[in-house]
Amino acid sequence: MNSVRLREIISEFNLETIRDFGKLDTTEIAVADVTRPGLQLTGNFEHFGPDRIQVVGNMEMAYLNSLQEPERRTRISQLFATGIPCLVITRHHEASNVMMQCADKYKIPILRSADTTSSFTSSLVKYLNVELAPRISMHGVLIEVYGEGILMLGESGVGKSETALEIVKRGHRLIADDLVEVRRVSEATLLGRAPEIIRHLIEIRGLGILDVKELYGVSSVKMQENIHFVINLELWDEKKVYDRLGLQEESTNILGIKVPSITIPVRPGRNLAVIVEVAAINFRQKKMGYNAARALTDRVFRQESLQ
Repeated sequence: MNSVRLREIISEFNLETIRDFGKLDTTEIAVADVTRPGLQLTGNFEHFGPDRIQVVGNMEMAYLNSLQEPERRTRISQLFATGIPCLVITRHHEASNVMMQCADKYKIPILRSADTTSSFTSSLVKYLNVELAPRISMHGVLIEVYGEGILMLGESGVGKSETALEIVKRGHRLIADDLVEVRRVSEATLLGRAPEIIRHLIEIRGLGILDVKELYGVSSVKMQENIHFVINLELWDEKKVYDRLGLQEESTNILGIKVPSITIPVRPGRNLAVIVEVAAINFRQKKMGYNAARALTDRVFRQESLQ
C-alpha cells in the first residue's frame, strides 16, 4: 500500500510544527481522506476514521472555546485517544493549553497552517490523491505535444528516445524517458512522471545520457502530465495489414483505464516526429468531433448515392 510520511506533507504545505514527539518520519498517511472532526468534538464517533489527518478551523475552535474547561478537555482527549496521525490547526489559530496537554498525554503531533481551512483541505486531498494513487512503472517515453500527453510504447531499440529528442527540438516537451511512473489519480485520469533519479534525462544509443533541460532549457521539460493518448511503435512487418484509413479505434488498458491508442509501424525513411505531431493534432480533432476518415467515408457514400 502506498503511503506518505508526515514530514513530506509538512514540507509540501510549509506547515509549522508545534508538537512532533519524534513521529514525523515514522507516521505514514495511507488514506487520501481528510476529516474536520466537528461531530467527534461533540462526542459522536460513529463511522469515524482514526487513520485520517484531522483539520480544525474557525468553527471547531469556536465550539471548543465555548465549552467549559473540563468538558473541553474531555472532548479533545476523546479525539486524541483514537490515535489520529496528527491534528492540523488552520488560519494560524493558537493551540490552547488543554490541547497541548492532551497532545503530550497521547503523543499526537500538532501542526499549524496559515491557510484557510477549505483551501488547505482541498489542496491536501488533491495532493494525497496523487501520492497515494495506484501506480505502475512502464517502459516507454512520455512527451507533451500540443498540450496532449502522449505515451510512446514499443520494444527496446525501436526508436522511442530518438523520436522524443526530435519532438523536443521541434518545441515540445519531455516528461520521462525509458521509465514512466503512471498513477491512476481518478476513475478516468492517468498521470505520468519520471522517477526522480532520471528526471529530464534521455538515453540515445551512440551518444549516451543527455540532460534535456540543460541542452534545450526549462521550457523543453515538464515534471508530470496526464496521459491522453498512447502510440505503440513497432518494427514494420510486411505480413501484417495496417490500418490505412484510421477507422479502427484501438485502446490500451492501463490500470483499468482504456486509453485511446494507435500503432505506428517503423521503418527507415519514416519521419516519426512529424507523424507523432500529426497524431496529436488528429487526436485533438477527434475529441472536438471531427474525424477525417469518417468524413471521407461519408463523401464516398454520398457520391455513390448520386450515381
